[in-house]
Amino acid sequence: MTWLWLICFSLLAAGPALGATVLGSVRLTDSIDPGVRKHKDYSGVVVWLEPAGEIAPHAMRPPARARMEQRGKRFMPHVLAVQAGAPVEFPNFDPIFHSAFSNFSGQVFDLGLYAPGTSRTVHFTRIGIVHVFCNIHPIMSAIVVVLRHPWFAVSDVAGSFSLPEVPPGDYSLHVYHERAAERVLQTLTRKLSVPASSMTLPPLEISETGYVQTLHKNKYGQDYPPVAGDDHGYGGRHQ
Repeated sequence: MTWLWLICFSLLAAGPALGATVLGSVRLTDSIDPGVRKHKDYSGVVVWLEPAGEIAPHAMRPPARARMEQRGKRFMPHVLAVQAGAPVEFPNFDPIFHSAFSNFSGQVFDLGLYAPGTSRTVHFTRIGIVHVFCNIHPIMSAIVVVLRHPWFAVSDVAGSFSLPEVPPGDYSLHVYHERAAERVLQTLTRKLSVPASSMTLPPLEISETGYVQTLHKNKYGQDYPPVAGDDHGYGGRHQ
């Protein structure tokens, strides 16, 4: 279900060539994640706008290069949003080997085994949600959200987000959160009219009710061994 939001306009005005800045915030509820429950960490929510009509070519920005680092057996950031066509670097800053891959939904890729201090790049051309894992360390996971248009943001720890340089016009606002059910995300879709001046949206509340963490397979569709081999790096278990 969609409905037109009540919009609160700020006093800040963007230049006519750049468009408006759309500001907002999210809050996660009903979460079993310790970071949310104990520290009120509302980061990692992707918010984006899709235009209701045609957009002038000069209003579109080219895809920007992005980076997802591997540090401490973690992908950083855990959630990354990019525009379709963007190259994303996957540098390995750990003193161990990694092997980043994605083999279901979204865009399939396999970077293979690569050494500390090296980097490999993936051009994300397929719109959708890409789940990224390491074939050596099962605790490593990340998400790349690939979007058609450049008006998107990922919420910070406080839940705040900012969409800059949005041309005035009618849009639909969409939200993605990895621990929210699809039906919940659909109810958060809104129709939105963006003016020439900046605007602030009412807060978004996202329920994680019903989320169940599942184990993933390696790139061969098999279970990970209990401890990864020390010859390629540290072992790891699901947490």
